[in-house]
Amino acid sequence: MVTGLKPGAVGVVEFSDLLANGQAVGRFDGMVVFVDGPLPGERARIRLTEVKAKYATGELLERETTSPDRAEPFCPVFGACGGCQVQHLAYPAQLAWKHRIVVDALARIGGFSDVVVREPIGMDVPRGYRNKMALVVHAHGPEPVFGFYRARSHDLVPIDHCPIVLEPLDAAIGGLIEAARDPETAAAFREVNHVVMRAGLTSPNSVLSLTTDTKSSAIAGAAPHIAERIPGVGGISNSYEPANANAVIGRRMDFVWGKREMEETIEDVRFRVSPASFFQINGAMVASIFRTLAPLIAGTPRIVDLYCGAGTFAIYFASRGASVVGIEENASAVTEARGNARLNKVEDRVRFVQGRVEGALANEEGRKALREAEIVFLDPPRKGSDEATLAALADARVPAIWYLSCNPATLARDLRYLAGREYKIGSVQPFDMFPQTGHVETLVTLLR
Repeated sequence: MVTGLKPGAVGVVEFSDLLANGQAVGRFDGMVVFVDGPLPGERARIRLTEVKAKYATGELLERETTSPDRAEPFCPVFGACGGCQVQHLAYPAQLAWKHRIVVDALARIGGFSDVVVREPIGMDVPRGYRNKMALVVHAHGPEPVFGFYRARSHDLVPIDHCPIVLEPLDAAIGGLIEAARDPETAAAFREVNHVVMRAGLTSPNSVLSLTTDTKSSAIAGAAPHIAERIPGVGGISNSYEPANANAVIGRRMDFVWGKREMEETIEDVRFRVSPASFFQINGAMVASIFRTLAPLIAGTPRIVDLYCGAGTFAIYFASRGASVVGIEENASAVTEARGNARLNKVEDRVRFVQGRVEGALANEEGRKALREAEIVFLDPPRKGSDEATLAALADARVPAIWYLSCNPATLARDLRYLAGREYKIGSVQPFDMFPQTGHVETLVTLLR
């Protein structure tokens, strides 16, 4: 630690970079410092709030210069709510920043300094895109409060409006607040910890889940009256027995009123989606990914879809003529995937296997699917894939791999392994699945 550097110290810092969590990076008397608010290229007066061995954090006191990339945030709670990190960065600059994040990860972690990363595909209107909303609820006090957590804390930021979610979800927030205040329905909200809602770009109806620690009889009784308060809601459920205090959906769910699912259509493929579904958050960007992959689905290829969730991509591939095997650990997601395959009349071309990916690929059925596959598509969680799975793909000498990732760091790590097993990167295409945040989705094609 730099001698004499202590919390409370005040100084002027020139900022040079931006972390994915929205914190600007600069140096204070030679020590790296992270501060919310400034942008790269700006100079600001700050106060240190915490000093560690290798870095410090600070708070913004005053900006002395303004970046040409600075934008006026469009949400009144930006900077307090932890949902968005970069509303203060103009959208073209967000796309350029995310491009650099992918380029830097591939070079620094993967060793791919000469790979061409395409410009990110973004949105025409980078707001009002989220098809899922998960609100924290405090309804046991004198006034019910709905909101999101503050960045890097569990302090609740109250809201009555969210410009990032789809319009039907935004409109529902006021109705939820009214329902929690109404004597006829207030009792149903007193034990609610979270509200989860799903809507769609093409669906007239949303679905709502109220999460409680234990099963609630009050929710079932009040559901029809709650629905009257919320425009467009087509189904209400009670989700309960969450796995931990941070879980927004419980392990069990009772559908108490209306429909279990809403229906969304993306590139002529229909999906029935519940509040708990494993379904991508931005339907417009899913359509862009579909359109990017469409020219690559030539003839009737055999595709294995790993970490397939509710079958979003597997069903799209099957609808375009492919023969698909999807593998997914979550049993509920597999049930939904099979239902959506029937909905799209492709159940004869897609088969879903429930189990951990690495385990499913280690048995004879999985090894056979890989040996026969012309393409493996994988969309793992943020932690990326694992070496056993990647080794199974390489050992089977799969001709082509399409890797969709939400984490450039773990993507670069996994690509480095595959490059060492005779795979060459074809294209790298980022997608802005999460505008106004530090997240970026990246699709990489590889050929053996």
